[in-house]
Amino acid sequence: MENNTDNYYIRLCLQQVETKLKRGCSTEWTTYDFDKLSVEIQEATGVSLSVTTLKRLWGKLSYQHMPAMTTLNTIARFAGYEDWRDFKQQSQADLPVAENTAAENHLLKENISTAGHPLKESLSTATPLPEQQPSAAAHLPQQDKKRWRYAWLILLLLPVAGAFFLWGRQPVKKINAAAYQFSSNKMVTEGVPNSVVFNYDAVAAGDDTVFIAQTWDISRKVAVPKDKHQYSAIYYIPGYFKAKLMVGEQIVKTHDLLITSGGWVALCEKPSRVPVYFKKHEFQRDSMLSVDVPLLQQYYLYDRPEPAPIRFVNVQDMGSLRNDHFVFETMVKNPKNDKSAACQLVQVLLLCKDDVIVVPLCPKGCVGDLQLYGRGKGVSSKDADLSGFGCDLDNWVPLKVEGKGRKLRFWVNGEMAYELDCPNAATDIVGLQCRFFGPGAIKNTRFIQDDRVLAL
Repeated sequence: MENNTDNYYIRLCLQQVETKLKRGCSTEWTTYDFDKLSVEIQEATGVSLSVTTLKRLWGKLSYQHMPAMTTLNTIARFAGYEDWRDFKQQSQADLPVAENTAAENHLLKENISTAGHPLKESLSTATPLPEQQPSAAAHLPQQDKKRWRYAWLILLLLPVAGAFFLWGRQPVKKINAAAYQFSSNKMVTEGVPNSVVFNYDAVAAGDDTVFIAQTWDISRKVAVPKDKHQYSAIYYIPGYFKAKLMVGEQIVKTHDLLITSGGWVALCEKPSRVPVYFKKHEFQRDSMLSVDVPLLQQYYLYDRPEPAPIRFVNVQDMGSLRNDHFVFETMVKNPKNDKSAACQLVQVLLLCKDDVIVVPLCPKGCVGDLQLYGRGKGVSSKDADLSGFGCDLDNWVPLKVEGKGRKLRFWVNGEMAYELDCPNAATDIVGLQCRFFGPGAIKNTRFIQDDRVLAL
């Protein structure tokens, strides 16, 4: 019975997370969306949940166990609660006992679309929870009870829906953006960690709440006092960010923020906010970057239930290099080891201003669950042939990406793997990020633009 109740609350919490993420229905999510969620959760809670863990929660991967309490506490905190227990208590308090129980029974019986998720089996076979208070429906036939419950819920929600309707019809107050100031200063020129001091003047906000969003995603905003003028934050991973000053839900000021890496950075993400950084002499040898098993063991990162999430990152001002006129080349290796997952995924990200290009690589037998993304166009192997991205990652795999006008072309092992027609406008390329699970290596990495070669 306890598992059935937990399943109801898990689904309820995931729905709140989806609403907060604002990336549409989770049935349409790709690995890119789960990666975005992972980053947002880490920045909001200081805890890193891997893409694999998130996919298991949402039923994208089969896993016949209840989530760990650490995971439940983290998603509850991201949804806006103190922890999992606080979420459950507040959710129980939202409705009177009888109606709350009816809602639980209804959700427990829903046929939720979860591909191989343990919740599906539990939810579909769940026994209705016992009523906790006697109600008028207790003596009705079963069918009438259901109708009564639905009618009661509808009546309960009508005032809420009416309030939202009237609230939505209220005119949005126009804000004079010229009355606000917003800028930032990095504490170090390059490298991470890097602290940033945001300077702002928002006294004109009056009774409205003032927020600073440190990235492109305004849902990850932080309320700041309108009578103060500074707010500080630490950036642990290099990248391009679009900082925003907000008054209520309106953006009044914005500016670019480029956290450069100072060459290559190799790191391992951890459940805590602060990653493990590897020293350059430990992973960089001429044009090759490598994090191997001995190095992971040295940092106590190898003997873990899941492979360590490793990132190679290089972010810098690349001048006139743009994503509609370039060639990118590298060689990638992700050798199997006794900690490897069956389907070991590698992602190569070309970081752009306000955009990204995400290239997946995996063993040939695992190409049925890949997502390719570039300049506003996403493709899933569920409805496209991405078999060209399957390869033998035990050996060096040549990867090439070419941007020409609206087209992005991808080559793996010298053969054309896919071509994208991209809707987003062209923008500057500012860096590269390679993601592995467990030991990984890259070499001979460079960008080419006409006669210009930028070796990384």
